[in-house]
Amino acid sequence: MGEFKVHRVRFFEFMPSAIRTMVFNSRTDRLALARADGTVEIFNFADNYFQEKVIPGRDGRTVEALCWVGQRLFGAGLNGEITEYDLENLRPRYTVEAYGGPVWTISNNSQGTVLAAGCEDGTVKMFEILEERIQFQRNLDRQKSRVLSLSWHPSGKLIAAGMMDMIRIFDAETGHSTHRLLVERGLGTSKVTEVVVWSLVFLSDHTVVSGDSAGKVQIWDGFTGTLVKTHLVTKWDVLALSVSQDESSVVAGTSEGTVIQFQFISSTVGQQDKTWVRTRTFKNHSHDVRALAHTDTAVVSGGMDTQLVVRPLLDKVEKNTQESALRKITFPHRSLVCCAKKTGLLLFHFTEHLELWRLGESDGHGKPGDSLPVKRKPEKLIHLKRKGEDHMCSSALSPCGGWMAYSTVSGVRLYRVHHDNNNVSVTKVSKLPRSLCSAQQLCFSSDSSKLFVSSSRSSVLVVSVSQSECKHLHTLKPKSGCTQPVHLLCVSEDGKWLATANTDCEVHVYNLDKMKLHCTVPVYSSCPTAIGLHPVTNNLVMVHADQQVFEFSVQHHSYTDWSRTLQRRGLHSLWTERDTPVTHVIFDPRHPSHIILHDAFMFCIIDQSLPLPEAKTMFYNQMMLRSLPESERRSHSHAFKICKNFQHLLCVSLMEDHSLVVVERPLLDIMSQLPAPVRQKKFAT
Repeated sequence: MGEFKVHRVRFFEFMPSAIRTMVFNSRTDRLALARADGTVEIFNFADNYFQEKVIPGRDGRTVEALCWVGQRLFGAGLNGEITEYDLENLRPRYTVEAYGGPVWTISNNSQGTVLAAGCEDGTVKMFEILEERIQFQRNLDRQKSRVLSLSWHPSGKLIAAGMMDMIRIFDAETGHSTHRLLVERGLGTSKVTEVVVWSLVFLSDHTVVSGDSAGKVQIWDGFTGTLVKTHLVTKWDVLALSVSQDESSVVAGTSEGTVIQFQFISSTVGQQDKTWVRTRTFKNHSHDVRALAHTDTAVVSGGMDTQLVVRPLLDKVEKNTQESALRKITFPHRSLVCCAKKTGLLLFHFTEHLELWRLGESDGHGKPGDSLPVKRKPEKLIHLKRKGEDHMCSSALSPCGGWMAYSTVSGVRLYRVHHDNNNVSVTKVSKLPRSLCSAQQLCFSSDSSKLFVSSSRSSVLVVSVSQSECKHLHTLKPKSGCTQPVHLLCVSEDGKWLATANTDCEVHVYNLDKMKLHCTVPVYSSCPTAIGLHPVTNNLVMVHADQQVFEFSVQHHSYTDWSRTLQRRGLHSLWTERDTPVTHVIFDPRHPSHIILHDAFMFCIIDQSLPLPEAKTMFYNQMMLRSLPESERRSHSHAFKICKNFQHLLCVSLMEDHSLVVVERPLLDIMSQLPAPVRQKKFAT
């Protein structure tokens, strides 16, 4: 497998933000979720749940509600604005003031022509959805309390609004209330305490399902405005509801961390009459479940513990298959760590700041698996806060450790890192080319003389960096006319080639000597999650969201023989059934046949000189194989060498001295890192 001196880095204290809301688009199989810091993330459920896009947040702009209208995404928050997001440039496209105070909820009719917003001042504001913008249409009858939840009837003629102590059903055409549904206060609660209707579902048969702060899920008759049934499911709050597309199942999320399923079935065998029956309880969260989505085959949930949980419904999927496995997505499917392999520096990316660290040192020697004595401890050198209100979306550190850059939706900032003995300082480069207005990804060349900046329409700006000036050299553009953002950048060791991958599954290779497109890799159906250019052969290695691995010869414009053999034989089921994407691909120049890659829980070396594993071959951990006799160990020898002695791997990088840097995130204690008031079990209303 190869031996390395390993720096196990466990001081990157990255903390994901709590999930506030989510919405699923059944037409495109995309899930959009918003976090407490205003970040919006989009997952492609059809592509192995890959985190396809991330739109950074902004100070003071939390997102309380999201809404899909076709392929357009809208959001709203307590700043009183409604935002449409630009999913190509990963930024807000425009914002519209609602003029009703904080916006608690938004919802669109099934026809996609009207967007309704529930506001603090008690109004439901109707906006017409135009081709380029939304336009205020009118208000529904104003109420005395804030509107916290909305749900349209599938016909688009009625809309239900949840508020304090009641639910109103409005005629969307006249704007007048047709029914008032009074919500009972829970047993043992004070008469003074108001009941908050946190969530609503309006079904096609005019049934209204509500979840409230008294812990009740209630079923209402929308024709008569009467209560049909009450399910007391928790002592605390029911914070979220979601319904399946065929309206046969409703799930409720509580502040106890449970998700409860209700199904429209016969309560007694042999009876024809159907009713809403509580059938299952799922406990996959430690704290409040703030957001839910009900797909055809699974329940998706998220909340205060920051995890996105995909819980398959076993009556909808085939048992003992990859589709029936529970998934927990904790960390981003993108790199948050940059390594200066020539100087032993690490750059940690947070939404609000960057941290520059120097690795520790050890002059000890030992056997494989031994912990070496530390000669010099790791040292935090720089804490760089971002400028402005926009959160950081990408960052980069040059291999020499002399340059540092980060970008937001409003611009790119470049810093010169000065090393004076043990003192380290940074100086901002004040004069940058005007073309550097924004970037989705940043990357330095191996000699640190160029900065590559991914821009709009999959183009890449090439900027020369030196102590005297920074100059825009060229803009690399693909010929395909694609519009999707670049999410991966990779430059070759000799500085001749640049590879890019975008969310349309397109991979382009540019010749940096001629500053033009060299070739385009044949489009594969799954999105690339990691790419790397071999330092010796310049072959491009790509790993996709469905776990497939390809090797492409840049020189010959075709897949290599090894790649064709791999696809013909097929990857081992233990490899393809993994549920976390590969996020890094690197190489060891001492062993040209080795490809080093990792996901969140596994480190792997693919040895191209060894035979591929047979279908019945097991993937044993390398530390366990080392304990076996030599003869037995040879029988398990194949190309895929796996090591699973890590938890939450965020980055693996090979230094110039051939030591390996492994950045891990220890198991999160989420609630211990939250402010004290947020730790309370009861959600403040």
